[in-house]
Amino acid sequence: MSFVTAKSQGYVRCPVCHQLNEGVSAGQVMGCGRCGSAVTQRTTPRLQAVWALLLAAMVLYVPANALPVMTVVSLGQDQANTLMEGVIHFLHGGQWLLAAVVLIASIVVPLMKMLTLMLLLVSVQWRWCGRLRDKTRLYRLASFVGPWSMVDVFVIALLVALVQFGEVASVWVGAGTLAFAMVVLLTMAATALFDIRWLWDVCSAEGGEDA
Repeated sequence: MSFVTAKSQGYVRCPVCHQLNEGVSAGQVMGCGRCGSAVTQRTTPRLQAVWALLLAAMVLYVPANALPVMTVVSLGQDQANTLMEGVIHFLHGGQWLLAAVVLIASIVVPLMKMLTLMLLLVSVQWRWCGRLRDKTRLYRLASFVGPWSMVDVFVIALLVALVQFGEVASVWVGAGTLAFAMVVLLTMAATALFDIRWLWDVCSAEGGEDA
């Protein structure tokens, strides 16, 4: 079905209380009629900036999973562990819940966030106007998961805590940890910079339909 956007009707949604405000010109900043927060017309799509953040995250995703996130030195013996090795370690130990947490939080969630952002970016650039509501739900899900990405950092601490230490042991953070942290930060930044309303704008301008 055809649709119109609030922007095309001269309304701007408050980012705090979601009140629709009218009479806001492009480049103008005014106070929300309900809560007084600053509201302004959204900017033109900055797709190149979002692409840059997303591609950097995708590149770092490989070493984040291939390189050790930590190295345990115990009684003169080194044991390096990647994220997947941590999952396998938990599975062999019968700790299925912990294995699922590591797998989902550290491997599946970042990958799904990157694929979702890629789909949304391509949809804006190529004006794929089908299933706009489903794409909006995907974006909201990615935004919701974003703050919880810090759980991934605690996964590494969990791996360290579950290592069976000997009498003398030390733990060294591996290169995979830095790459993994950068993936989390870059995907969060890309999600925050992307505005799902860009897709509705380009589709409204083309008279798109929500399939």
